[in-house]
Parts: sequence; C-alpha cells; structure tokens
Amino acid sequence: ILSVIFGGGDTEREKKRLLKETAKWLKKDRHKFYKPKGGQVQPALARFFYEIYKVVASAQVMLEHASESGALKAIIIESFLNEEQRQIRDQLTEEAIKARAQQVDIKQLTSELKEKMIKFFSDFDSQKVKQINETYNLLSIFLQIINFDYYFLLKKFDSNIPERNFSYSPRFESTNGEYVTDDLKDFLTLLPLVREDLRWEKLFDILKIYKGQDVVSRENWDKMLKMFKEVKKSGVLSQIVKHIDRDPFYKIVYYPPKERIVEDYLSRLKTGVELNIQKILQERRANKIEMLIKKIFGSTALSRMKYYTDRMNASFAKKKLSGYTYVAPMNYLKAFMLDYVKKDVKEITDVLLIRGDWSTTLMSQQLSEAFHSLMQLSDRIIQFDDKLADEGQLGSRVKNYIHKPERDTNSTVVLKKLLSEINEEALKIIQEAVRNFISLGKTLKLCIDDFSRQHHELILNWKELDMNIEGNIKERMTEIYKQIYYFIQLIQHFNK
Repeated sequence: ILSVIFGGGDTEREKKRLLKETAKWLKKDRHKFYKPKGGQVQPALARFFYEIYKVVASAQVMLEHASESGALKAIIIESFLNEEQRQIRDQLTEEAIKARAQQVDIKQLTSELKEKMIKFFSDFDSQKVKQINETYNLLSIFLQIINFDYYFLLKKFDSNIPERNFSYSPRFESTNGEYVTDDLKDFLTLLPLVREDLRWEKLFDILKIYKGQDVVSRENWDKMLKMFKEVKKSGVLSQIVKHIDRDPFYKIVYYPPKERIVEDYLSRLKTGVELNIQKILQERRANKIEMLIKKIFGSTALSRMKYYTDRMNASFAKKKLSGYTYVAPMNYLKAFMLDYVKKDVKEITDVLLIRGDWSTTLMSQQLSEAFHSLMQLSDRIIQFDDKLADEGQLGSRVKNYIHKPERDTNSTVVLKKLLSEINEEALKIIQEAVRNFISLGKTLKLCIDDFSRQHHELILNWKELDMNIEGNIKERMTEIYKQIYYFIQLIQHFNK
C-alpha cells in the first residue's frame, strides 16, 4: 500500500495482489454470499436481505411520511418531559389558553404564560437536550434502514418475488455482482450506524404512541441487530464490493445524522403561545367592534362610502400595496354623520344654542364650534370620497397607475405615494372628527349634569327648552351622549 501511495513499485501489480487476497478471503468466508470466480453474488446474500425485509416491511408502510412529521418530533421531545413540564405543556395549548382567558384579563394571562414558558424552557438542561437529539437521530437511522429498497434488490435474485407478500416462497438465484454493487454500497453507508447498544426500546415506545401499535416485532428486530453486528464485524459486504468493483482500496463512507430539534420545538411553542394571545386579542377586538356597531347603528351591514372602499384593495394588493387603509372608520364616520349628527345631534344642538339662556358664552361657543366643525367635516368626507371616483381628481390618477404594467416600477412608486397622501387625508378627517366629538360630548355631559341640579348654573331656562323638544330633553341628551361615547370608542379601535 505504501508503494502505491508514494508512487513506487507497480501499482497494477499491487492492486492485483490485494484483489487476489480478497478473493481468497471470500472463498473461505462462511457466509457464502459471493463466488469470486465469475463474480457471482449468491442466494445466501439474497436470503440475508430477505430476512431484513420481512422485519421492516410493515414499518415501511406505517412510517411512510414519518420523516416529515412534526407530530412525531413533538412526541419524541415530550417523552422526555418531567411531570411539571407535562403540566405546563398542557397549560400552553390553544384550548387551555382560551379557557384561562375567560378567567383573567389579558395582561395577567400574558404574565402567567411568560412565567410558565420560562420554567418550561429552563428544564431543558444539556443532558436532556442531548438525549432528545440522540433519539431523533436514532429515528433517522431507523427510517433509513427500513426505507432501503430491499424489494428492488431482491428482484435481481428472483424476478417473480411480490412486494411485501411473505406467503410466497422465493426462488433466489445467483446473479452478476455488477448488478448489485451499487445497492451494497448504499447499504454499507447504513450498516455502521446500527448498533445493539442504542436506545431502540425507547424509540419503539415512541413509535407505538405515534402509530398506536408496534411498527416492528421487537423480538425480530433484536435478532436482526445480531445479524447486522455479525455481518458488520466480518466485513464481508465491503470485501464483496472491493472484488466486484476491482477496487481493493474501497472505504465505506457514512454520515451519522446530527439533527438538533429542541431549539426549533421551543421556538415554535413560543410562537404558538404568542399567536394564541394575539388571536384572543383580535377576537375580543372584533367582538367589541361588532357590539359597538350594533349599539350605535343597530346593524353591522353598513355601506356609506362609494369609492374609498375595500373593493379597490384587491387591485392594490396585486401590486403589493396596502391600498386604502382607513376604509372601516371612514365608512362608520360617514354613517354616523348622516344618521346622527345631521339629525338627532343637530336637533338637540339647535335647541341648546338658539333657545338656551347660557350663563356664559364660553361653553355655548365651545358647543357651537364643535358642532359646526363636524358639519363641515361631513361635507369634507363627501368631497373626499367623490374625488376618488373613476373620473374624480384623485380617482382618475389612481385608475391610470393601477393599470400600468408591473414592470413599470416608476408608476408603482408614484401610486404608493398617491395612496399615502389619500390615506393621510382620511386619517386627518378621522382625528379631527374625534377631537370635535370629544369636545361636543364633554359639553353635553355638563348640560346633563346641570339639568339634574336643583339650581341650574350653566343654562338657566331648562323648562322652556324641555317644552320645545320632542320627548324629555335630559333623556335625549343622555342618549346622544352615549352614542357619541360609543362612537369614539369604535373609531379608536381603528386609530391605534
């Protein structure tokens, strides 16, 4: 060998000598897997693989997608949890989080879950992580062993052999070694990975949980391990490959799996908990919004805006643009203006401002300014919406840019800027409306309180005002105040 490495001597002669020694060794080998003369692999080799095939065939079917199974990874990890970790894991499920959310506020729930995760994570010490990763890598070895194509190999010895039908009595015949050398080399990359001292029982317990039954006969697997050990120790398969390939320097190259699954599991668990909290917050927000809409309008089916709507957002999304971002609050604002401000609010405000005998002009002026600002905003909303019509000042530009081809990146940049300006204008209208509703609501609250006093301080002629309005003026003001309060709450859900 040294002469070959350092270039001395006759390389071919050395190679022939080594192959001759290999042939002599194979002739004497008790397994009788191969006849060097003629390079024929023997039925005994087929029987060796057939015995393995009988052990693993059922597992091939049962574990067809096991290598991709996130559930199986979780079962492996959770089989190593201590009792406290198991309890915490149960408390981190979506169902448990939802149930706890019914008992405590979201702030306390978030704090509790954070503490539980810290405790859960801290119990994954280095030893536990090592054992988990070793078990998962053992699964990988097991799957490689069972998924080796024994059937394809065996058909080279008996072309009539059926797949996974062991009632058939195979009639194995000798075959040319060149037909099986690649199969043998593939198998030899697996053989060094299989050892009796690995935690097979632990793995099979896990697989039984995964499939609800044993995937292989444990007794037969133990027998197979002894076969593997004996064949591996003898080195017969590598000797066969050397002789068939005329390569006395052939070395087995194998790669033990080195997967690490704990970090990803913990990351997914943390993300899942965070998403469940967000989901609860979103559900509560949606329920709160729906409740407020029903309280204010009596129905959730509202459509007041004509052009600043979600209808266009599908087209914007195709260009990866956010589109019109304040559709919902603008729609509710216009509806509130039409249904309440221009009707009930106007009626009460007119009575208070025109007929009211105010002790100070400061408060009446505050009420007047807030109301008239809202009336002007109502007109601005209509003008804003109309400008977005297809032939409108802004809508025509939007329409032009939205139909430009995607390769026209400049038009997308211009459209993005235009949408930003449109949304900024919508936000200004919303914020200005909220400020004026707050001002109007505060003054109305002062009026309600003043009406209830024995000696009025703000408006001195409440009796006269009460006579000039349909219904009880206090009840009317209280109802409007409540509607304004609910409306401000509604809009603030979209203005965060």
